[in-house]
Amino acid sequence: MSFQKTLTEDRRLSLLLMLAETPGYRANAFLLRDAIAEVYGHDASIDQVKTDVAWLAEQGLVSQTITGEVVMAALTARGVDAAAGRATVPGVKRPMP
Repeated sequence: MSFQKTLTEDRRLSLLLMLAETPGYRANAFLLRDAIAEVYGHDASIDQVKTDVAWLAEQGLVSQTITGEVVMAALTARGVDAAAGRATVPGVKRPMP
């Protein structure tokens, strides 16, 4: 497994974990970018975060709404399960026990 793949999978898990801790289980991509940098040390660009949110939406882990340049992500029940380690999703790192 390449370092880039590991980094991407961990960044996706970090996004799910941040949404799980957010009131209403939703946040915009700009806030998510800042939060995963501060909490998990991911220095991601806004484009990377938006791409990850779109990918997570394709997997059914979040729902995505776009208004202008603002991308909102809302955690789904499947996303909650993946963040908690109850569901395994290829492309998302499993959380540590």
